[in-house]
Amino acid sequence: MENLRLALVQTDLAWQAAAHNRELLTQLIRPLKGLADLIVLPEMFTSAFVTGSGALAEEHPGPTLVWMQQQAQELQAAITGSAAVTENGQRFNRLYFVTPDGVARYYDKRHLFRMLDEHKRYGAGQSKLLVEWQGWRILPLVCYDLRFPVWSRYTESEPYDLLLYVANWPASRTSHWRTLLQARAIENQCYVIGVNRIGRDGNDLDYDGHSAVVNPQGEEVLQAGTAAGAHQCTIALATVQQWRQRFPAWMDADSFQLTQDDAPAA
Repeated sequence: MENLRLALVQTDLAWQAAAHNRELLTQLIRPLKGLADLIVLPEMFTSAFVTGSGALAEEHPGPTLVWMQQQAQELQAAITGSAAVTENGQRFNRLYFVTPDGVARYYDKRHLFRMLDEHKRYGAGQSKLLVEWQGWRILPLVCYDLRFPVWSRYTESEPYDLLLYVANWPASRTSHWRTLLQARAIENQCYVIGVNRIGRDGNDLDYDGHSAVVNPQGEEVLQAGTAAGAHQCTIALATVQQWRQRFPAWMDADSFQLTQDDAPAA
């Protein structure tokens, strides 16, 4: 499928109230049946961004994954977002990517937000997830990962067309959010999706959304501002392919890390 119909779900999230948040999101995405191919939810969409010692996390697999499978089947769309889960006694900020056939794949957040002690409470992911959906190659990542371009670098060995971030990104750093989304699109010559929440969380942090879709030229083709809802747009795979052919900067990207021993002598 050359065109991909997107729905970016931007909403307030109740603090550690999984059942409430799932019901809220059910109502928001129900009208999307037949109108979206990929539905993107925020980071930790069942709990908000909870990292303290009292944070609730469900076992993997758990009710949130079951809910995502039900929604994907009912809406006939892929659905993605992250939740706090535990597996073998370890807690993870886990992004699920679920397709209508019930298949669920996941990615554990690699870069953990130390400013709120996420690195003390959660395990860091060790590998990326590359998904193929409707003819698109997709790399899904989580929030703080956005600040680390090496982790999302497009390469011939790990190629993708669409890079997406699910987030709880505070309003105090909205300018960083928008700038970094555009930078990742320009440097990787791909579409980038960023989905953020709105409202205030249990840490008294404010969020003002600004979920967006950015094209390979770094232009926002969708900007949700601060409005709650499922924000929709359609993107074309040909846009990525044609730009990479016309301006093949990706062919000159660094494919190695320069070490001290490799550095030229002064």
